[in-house]
Amino acid sequence: MTFEMGMDDGLDFPESSSESGSEETTDESGDEGSDDEEGEEGEVEELGDGVENQIDGDFQRLLQGMRDDTNESGSSLNKIWDVSFRQEESEFKDNIREASGIGKVKRKRRNRRRGPPLSHEVISLIGEGNKAYLDGNFQEAIRVMMEVIRIEPRAESAWNLLVTCYRTMDDKPKALQLSIMSAHLKHDSEEWYNLATESQELGLHQQALYCYGKAASLDPSNVSALWERASLAKEVGEIQIARSAYMGILKRFPRDVIVLTELRHILVEAEDFAQCAQLYQQAFDFYTSKDNPSSAPDASIDPSLMQEGDKGTSSSNGEFTLMEILVLADLYVSLGAYDKVIKVIRTGCRWLQGRGRQKFWDACPDDREYDLEGWVRESGEGERAGAAGIRQGFYPLDVNARHRLGIARLKMGDLQEGRLQVDVVLSQSIVNFSPLFTEIADTYFENGMFAEARPIYEMLGADAATSSIHILMQAAACRRRLGDEQDAAEVYEHIITVDPTNNDAKMKLAEIYEAQDNPRRALDLVYQVIDSRRRTNVAESADKDLEASGVAAAQTSLFSEKRKKGKQKAVSKSGSKMSKESLIELEERKEAEASLLYGRLKQIWDAMLNSEESATNEWLLEAEKLIDMFRETRNLFGSRGSLPFRGMVIQRPRNLNKNKETQEDDMASRLELNIGQEARSRKSRVGVDNFRGIRFDDWLILFVQYAFLMTKRGQYESAEEVLQHVILSTVYQTRAAQDRLRLATIACAIQARHFSTVMEQCRKILIFHQFNNEPLRIMLASLASGLQPTDQFISNTLQKYLLREMRVSDAAVKGNVQYSQSNGRFVTSNKNAEENGDEDEPLPAEEGDTDQPEKGNIPKRPTRINPVLITIHGQTMNASKAFQGSIYYLLQAFDLYPNDPLVLLSLCVASLGRAMQRQADNRNYLVTQAFGFLARYRSLRGSTEDGDFADEVEYNFGRAFHQLGLLSHAARHYERSLRLTEKNMEKTNEIKGIEREAAYNLSLIYATTGGASLSQALYKKWLTI
Repeated sequence: MTFEMGMDDGLDFPESSSESGSEETTDESGDEGSDDEEGEEGEVEELGDGVENQIDGDFQRLLQGMRDDTNESGSSLNKIWDVSFRQEESEFKDNIREASGIGKVKRKRRNRRRGPPLSHEVISLIGEGNKAYLDGNFQEAIRVMMEVIRIEPRAESAWNLLVTCYRTMDDKPKALQLSIMSAHLKHDSEEWYNLATESQELGLHQQALYCYGKAASLDPSNVSALWERASLAKEVGEIQIARSAYMGILKRFPRDVIVLTELRHILVEAEDFAQCAQLYQQAFDFYTSKDNPSSAPDASIDPSLMQEGDKGTSSSNGEFTLMEILVLADLYVSLGAYDKVIKVIRTGCRWLQGRGRQKFWDACPDDREYDLEGWVRESGEGERAGAAGIRQGFYPLDVNARHRLGIARLKMGDLQEGRLQVDVVLSQSIVNFSPLFTEIADTYFENGMFAEARPIYEMLGADAATSSIHILMQAAACRRRLGDEQDAAEVYEHIITVDPTNNDAKMKLAEIYEAQDNPRRALDLVYQVIDSRRRTNVAESADKDLEASGVAAAQTSLFSEKRKKGKQKAVSKSGSKMSKESLIELEERKEAEASLLYGRLKQIWDAMLNSEESATNEWLLEAEKLIDMFRETRNLFGSRGSLPFRGMVIQRPRNLNKNKETQEDDMASRLELNIGQEARSRKSRVGVDNFRGIRFDDWLILFVQYAFLMTKRGQYESAEEVLQHVILSTVYQTRAAQDRLRLATIACAIQARHFSTVMEQCRKILIFHQFNNEPLRIMLASLASGLQPTDQFISNTLQKYLLREMRVSDAAVKGNVQYSQSNGRFVTSNKNAEENGDEDEPLPAEEGDTDQPEKGNIPKRPTRINPVLITIHGQTMNASKAFQGSIYYLLQAFDLYPNDPLVLLSLCVASLGRAMQRQADNRNYLVTQAFGFLARYRSLRGSTEDGDFADEVEYNFGRAFHQLGLLSHAARHYERSLRLTEKNMEKTNEIKGIEREAAYNLSLIYATTGGASLSQALYKKWLTI
């Protein structure tokens, strides 16, 4: 029998009784309050009356609901209390907020007269009920007391006797419900606390939360009630209730570390990182303002209030320690405030070491304050604003703090400083610090530094104690991004073997199979994922129905104790496989669409070439549709090897909001279409030179023209993406097509000044054309001049490549090479020679399956040493100021070609450069040697004024004297160069460009020697546009 069912269904609660009782209570309480409570603060009195009026309102709403639905068994009661509970939660927050800062109550409030005056009839019935209880007739006593409550619901004695009857009958849940009803009339905080404890013991968590809330509302100073309410709410997953309770405690104990720790878990789960960081920052500022880290504030929460499970998560004595500093740093990392992370770590650790007053470290932009012993910072490193003059501190720094410091540096783009810090962490034990290793690897991965992330993931994955599905997935992703798709596929296969339910690994492996032209295996995996998600959705739906049908008819709590769950996703309903006829019909529609688009492009092609704006815009729109059609066709991108490609389908912004199920269905449909196309193409593979009615050569012209237009419009990234993707197509794997696409990429990159891409594509052309000097000349022309081209020209990667090619060329001349059919290149017979090369150097087989010569058509190997390679390598060393090594290689080129003017001029530059270095011990000899090479250069280039290169020779002599400081000689040669240039311009009207260099250098000499007017004249004549 429930409490609701115990009330007689035929009873009719009159409106007049409860309303009159309520009015009398309000009036009396108001009169007595003015008479008896003199001396208390008005704000406290007003707060207490407000809370009690709120509880009276809860009681009144309950009775009103009972009157409105007396024929139901109790469902209406639960609904009324649910509404009241939500309203009470809002009012509870307001009470806590109002209670903070108004002062403590000086003495307990008087015991008010509870309830209205009772009529003689009610008093008589209460006497009858008491007599029935004493006689042991509990049912009669309950019936009489229910009649009393019908007449006067605020008769407290009637509720108390009902509680006593049910307790005597050992019906604890019903007695507890009645006690809660009775407590609404008493306004006793201690009683509400006891009722909450009893509800919690019976497992009625929602009811306990309500009672704890009433206890805290009546007595805001009752920290025990707030703490118990917060702990229970946290346990049952009521995040908002726990949050409001902990915030109430924090207002009474500001900056308390124990409360902050508990509140942090709640705010992090609610993803409110901003407020959590704000609270910790306030505590951080407060504690670090004290000189002594051990001086903690006296006011802190009683640790005895904490549960046993919570004590291990907080500071032992409530002090602000390194753990709290790390927490604040992690919060700022989550918010992306990396500059604040660095400031918190450096300032906080400095404060913990008792150096809080050393504020001058804040002016240093790098982290030299915590450098390790033995670290040497080169001159100029870190010498940014504020760093000059500050020596390294060599102060110790905890590994965890250094980890946060390094992560922040990496994420804000300070790679050099970040690597210094994370390398220290990576030198630690991987078993003890595996979470730190993982986060470092994840940061490298997010920054696109896959080569740095891969070895860390592989180290973590190699140990069973540190490996996880996440680690293996990331390791496979790194391998895939670096072009090692076969190894990535093996990792994904291993993951699927360990966890057959891992759908993400199956989808990634399906993408690789698709890229490797294996659509059947890819489609099988996609079907597995679709079936798995369907079974999961059906099982979740069945569990939900079973849970809904298992609701007990009887309720032992005044609240619904069942947790609310989120909405379930609908079961995906994907269509069946496409039929053969549907595939043919779809292909015919796409071919007609392609023909229509290309026809329109040909109509406006000439107008586009004439730079007509409207025609160009329309051409780009139509061309983009065709290009997307080409790129989304899997058959055009099959391969026999591993391709550095990140996926087939190009995702458009409109597809970003698709859910996983839609993506799986789309991929399945696409694979079905590809399989159908593959079956048809087997019958007519010979002689196919077009795609959807457009010849492949026309497609190639379309791609290149589209890339040029996009680059001119400032959209170089889109142009490069198209060209790099089309390079991977199987229809463009001939040497001629690859060269055209790569040269187009180089042209776009030069226009956009992306010289790293220029160097990358030049090296790939060099790999395909071994022992051919023309690609080398293309590279030199592409990196003509400028700071960025020079950086690429002196890169270690290029120098390693040149050294390797020099070794292979030398071995080829001696006959110690063999031709590799797989790579399409000559390689040295000694494998160790190739192993000493650049590990990152790609081979042709990794760039795409270009056509390889048959065994009977092997290219001829060289018979003489190539001086071009040696000369270029010497010039790279010249540009990087390694003049001694440059002289060594250039002298080898001089021995091969002693009459080459470029080699002689390069030797002059290297000799003068070495002579100007302080390590040189034979300066005079080097200067003499330099001018000897320069004189031989002049004799070969032509020394007479009528020579074609006389102005060039005079300029180079002037530049040599200028470097040595012989300004009078330099000025004479510069003037002669300008005079010859002016003479040649009168004859041919051709500008070589060397006159500007000569004029600028000569103006510098005039300006430094007092000839300002002469310098100004040079500027007006030669250097003014």
